Amino acid sequence: MRDIGKLYICPTPIGNLEDITLRVLNTLKEVDLIAAEDTRHTIKLLNHFQIKKPLTSYHEHNKREKGEVIIQKILNGESIALVSDAGMPGISDPGEDLIKLAIENNIEVTALPGATASILALVLSGLPTGKFVFEGFLPSKGKERREALLNIKLERRTIILYESPYRIKALLDLMLEVLGDRNIALCRELTKKYEEVFRGSVKEAIDKYNEEEPKGEFVVIIQGNSKEEDIEEKEWEISIKAHLNMYINEGMSKKDAVKKVAEERGIAKNEVYKESIEI
Repeated sequence: MRDIGKLYICPTPIGNLEDITLRVLNTLKEVDLIAAEDTRHTIKLLNHFQIKKPLTSYHEHNKREKGEVIIQKILNGESIALVSDAGMPGISDPGEDLIKLAIENNIEVTALPGATASILALVLSGLPTGKFVFEGFLPSKGKERREALLNIKLERRTIILYESPYRIKALLDLMLEVLGDRNIALCRELTKKYEEVFRGSVKEAIDKYNEEEPKGEFVVIIQGNSKEEDIEEKEWEISIKAHLNMYINEGMSKKDAVKKVAEERGIAKNEVYKESIEI
């Protein structure tokens, strides 16, 4: 009987093929199977490095049934590499669910280091890197999108978002309305020939993309809130849960955060406590 296999999380280049690591290449050559977000995309990568391994698709629309199949293969002794179209699997893609499923089945999971657009953009932004929060893609629907921005309005740490070229202009307009005209960086086409990093205010970014059409996937880096009047006087504009998270993220205990939020909002502690249960 074969031993249980292993799941390897293999990051792939976000634009420049030279950024793939030797360890990732060796792993892709050694595993029994490669699970790819888009097999058509991954086959080009494998062909470039002359790697011949069987592929299976694993993406948002088949993750439930395919995840079970992949887990069973690993339990039967196969080692499988998980790759996304670009960057680190599990970050803003369905790989997160497969990793969780593997852990639930006591399968060993190993993540290899490699390209991650969010960290690269943060370093290039010129904004504080000591503390930051990653929000990924915001909801696409207007009401939920606005609520998501309201929930990070008081965030003091640097904020990282992902956005498509088709929605970046609408996002900038909403950011100006909800977050105000703070400093940001817009990073696109990272590691590619036409890599561009815009650094400036939200208003300046809006002016830029009113004059030119945005192209490529964007990483948006936003300066944290430094306005004391916002932090001290306007907590009630965000949800109770977001208000609690603000203090918990700063190191306050949940109990103390509940007490402080109740005092600042002028509401009963029981009401705040109910919201804290899900945190």
